[in-house]
Amino acid sequence: MPAKSALVILANGFEEIEAIAPVDILRRAGVKVTVAGLSGLEIEGAHGVKFTADSKLDGLKEEFDAVILPGGGLGAENLSKSYEVRVLVKEMHLKGKIVAAICASPAVVLAPMGILNDKKITCYPSEKNSLPSNVTFIDKPVVVDGLIVTSKGPGTAISFGLKLTELLLGKDAADSLKKKLLV
Repeated sequence: MPAKSALVILANGFEEIEAIAPVDILRRAGVKVTVAGLSGLEIEGAHGVKFTADSKLDGLKEEFDAVILPGGGLGAENLSKSYEVRVLVKEMHLKGKIVAAICASPAVVLAPMGILNDKKITCYPSEKNSLPSNVTFIDKPVVVDGLIVTSKGPGTAISFGLKLTELLLGKDAADSLKKKLLV
């Protein structure tokens, strides 16, 4: 069986913890993670930490098992403005791949696309009032509804990464990693 893969898309203003925790956890578990920069290879987080992406999103041709969208107010806004992000996320959703978002990204990026319609999700609490009436907010750290995975924010990023590990590789892999990480 080929290795599972995930794409993490970073836009300027992303929340650093929400990006690096899932990337680190998934890579430790053996998932092939590609970090793609929306506007280039160097992306600056919400708190001034600069990251170098593996590639630019523009022109990326690989197929992935999951797409992960970190939050951060400005980062989520930048992702939501990208036609390329919207097309890629919709395509992955239609192909039955995992679509994961944390913090502001469920409400700011996914909800306007209609991907969250009739779903149970979580997001950064201040964003819940902007959700459409047919989306149910659940006040939990991580919520899975079908192949949509959402999480609340920076403090839930490790749980988010572990849930993604479980969905991609199974409960045993996630439990083993959880033990090693002392979670």
